[in-house]
Order: sequence, then C-alpha cells, then structure tokens
Amino acid sequence: MKTPPPPSPLDDPTNAAFAWNKYRRMMQIVGGVTVVVVIASLVGLWLTVEDASIHFYIATGLGVTFTMLLAGALMGLMFLSNGTGHDAAVSDPFDGEEWPGKRD
Repeated sequence: MKTPPPPSPLDDPTNAAFAWNKYRRMMQIVGGVTVVVVIASLVGLWLTVEDASIHFYIATGLGVTFTMLLAGALMGLMFLSNGTGHDAAVSDPFDGEEWPGKRD
C-alpha cells in the first residue's frame, strides 16, 4: 500500500492567503509594466511606421498586452507553486512500479 502524498502548504488558509496576496501584488506590477511597454511600443511604431491603419495599432496593442499578461500570470503561478512548497508536496504515483517507457 502506498503512502499518501504529504499535504500541500497551500492547504493552510493562512499560507494560501499570504501566497495569493503576493501573487496579486506581482500581477499588479506586471500590469503596470505592461501598460508602459504597450505605450512605448505604440509610440515607437507611430514614430517609425508610415501609413499604418488604426487596426495595426489596435492589433499590436492587444497582442503585446495579452502576451505580457499571460506570460506574467503563468510565471507568477510557477513562482507561487515553487515558493510555497506546493511543488515539494507532489508525489510520483508510479514510484517503484514498472510501466512502459520508464527510464532509469
């Protein structure tokens, strides 16, 4: 019989609240940096590209915004998971069992 995995530190409401507050603060910073980068990229394009339609600027602004926010959110979740010890609480369900494709 296998031993159950250790509990995650995020199961404690105090730890979870601290971690999510830290994540929200980091996303606020990412949001602020995103605004600055979007404005800088649109101003740079406006100064260098001639005869561009408004759709070009809208698409560029949306693309840069969504890319930066998605990257920030995923990286933030990775840091949250690692920084709280949640990653260490994961156990291998196949530990000690033979299964196809397993390499030593």
